[in-house]
Amino acid sequence: MEVLTENIVIYSFIAILFVSIVYFYVRKEKKNSKIVEEKIKIAKEEGLHEPVSLHPVVDVNSCIQTGACISACPEHDILGILNGKATTINASHCVGHGACFHACPTHAITLCIGTEKRGVDIPHVDQSFETNVPGIYIAGEIGGMGLIRNAVEQGKQAVENLAKKIDKHIQADYDIIIIGAGPAGISASLTAKKHNLKAITLEQDSLGGTVFTFPRKKIVMTSPMDIPLYGKVKLRETTKMELLDLWNNVLGKNEIVIKEQSKVESIVFQDKRFVVETTSKEKFTTRNVLLSIGRSGTTRKLNIPGEMSEKVAYRLLEPELISDKKIVVVGGGDSAIETALLLMDQNQVTLSYRGESFGRIKVGNNQKIKEAIAQKQIDVRFNTNLKSIEDDKVKIVDLLSGEVTDLENDQVYIFAGGELPTQFLEKAGIRVDKKFGEAVLKHD
Repeated sequence: MEVLTENIVIYSFIAILFVSIVYFYVRKEKKNSKIVEEKIKIAKEEGLHEPVSLHPVVDVNSCIQTGACISACPEHDILGILNGKATTINASHCVGHGACFHACPTHAITLCIGTEKRGVDIPHVDQSFETNVPGIYIAGEIGGMGLIRNAVEQGKQAVENLAKKIDKHIQADYDIIIIGAGPAGISASLTAKKHNLKAITLEQDSLGGTVFTFPRKKIVMTSPMDIPLYGKVKLRETTKMELLDLWNNVLGKNEIVIKEQSKVESIVFQDKRFVVETTSKEKFTTRNVLLSIGRSGTTRKLNIPGEMSEKVAYRLLEPELISDKKIVVVGGGDSAIETALLLMDQNQVTLSYRGESFGRIKVGNNQKIKEAIAQKQIDVRFNTNLKSIEDDKVKIVDLLSGEVTDLENDQVYIFAGGELPTQFLEKAGIRVDKKFGEAVLKHD
């Protein structure tokens, strides 16, 4: 009888312990789900829930709530657990590095481009990065994949693929012309050298492409990358100048010269080869072309009186040299906000944005701009546009009331985004498709 009583006590204790663990676990999960649910609500209110580029889509039937995807993501609050399944929160902050895709043990994540509501224009490429035009390849941001590491890898793979198919019987100046000297173009240039291909790299601006336009002190978030003819580089945080110095060093050691300030105007297939012509009317012939020009394409202008003034700029290079100026920054994206934040300590900064609130900006930038507004370090004017730019002032119009105000001004920075060079691509025969949630990377 005593043994029976002891067993009852033991089993009762175990049962109570088990029920208690389950109770507190379920309670914790419900609490966490409510937190995630509230974050999603805020993200939707701030316009951050809808993805704008490459992003994860979770198969709830395969997800087993390991949280591996959340731990792997170096960004903040992109993913969370809601009711026992992973889900996106601030999807528009996703930069497409794909860490969550590789971390998920059940292959429940697919990387997609666009959504059912919002399509994204993407040029057609196959698995070898070749477009529908044989001999023209695309790598990097213009193909839909973000991040420096991804661009470096794609530039390398694209050249390795085309190197296997080069027909030396075709008469041309080059085996390959690389258009764009951003991360993908630099990687492609090094890979071409590795395979002894005769190549030239044309860049419409300066070495580094989009990276060159970052503010001088901006921190570039990267992941470990394998640079051809150099090796593995493990960078988590670095400045723009350190990254450019690295690339210049690698290119210099391999005697590769980038032809800067050479904007390509057209690519024409003629006599079994491509004729590439620049805006300065230089012509080159090549067996293959690699496009690594980025998605921003041509800088979008406001098309207002005075925009051609010398005091107007579309990128900030050396903020530390600018002080005691009355500055107007136009735009509501990360570039505009980062520029305003960098200039506010030494200058009087007004930020003009046509929207009623900031959306789709990085979490850190969102917090910093809110603090700057609260402390009156930046004069932010929502629902406004510049009407004209004059020598010592600008005219700014309130889009709600129509009222026009004069602001004393020394410098204007415009960040109105860029236009995908669709016309340029289509002129070369490249098909551009609008993707509505199409899978770019998925498990077999």
